[in-house]
Amino acid sequence: MRTSREACKQAGKLRSGVFIAVLLASLATLPLSLPVSAQGRGDTRPPNPRCVIKGNISIQTGEKIYHVPGQKYYTRTRISPAYGERWFCSEAEARAAGWRKSKV
Repeated sequence: MRTSREACKQAGKLRSGVFIAVLLASLATLPLSLPVSAQGRGDTRPPNPRCVIKGNISIQTGEKIYHVPGQKYYTRTRISPAYGERWFCSEAEARAAGWRKSKV
């Protein structure tokens, strides 16, 4: 009996549908949905109600940026601790941790 690796190799050579079938079978074991934080939604409320500064990490640059209530993107920003994002209780705390204030 051949292994799935051998079957994939043979199917690739023959350009048959077996290759696709093997690929789809392996994908069937993946979860149907991602955890909430992996979907980018993150936490909408801080664990401490007095700590309302959102420490967000830019997807494009990896830069650590914090947002305070009233800023343009504050309500749109979601915190995903799984990605290293966090809540701060003061701007001084955010700066001390290496984050910069949002420019808008």
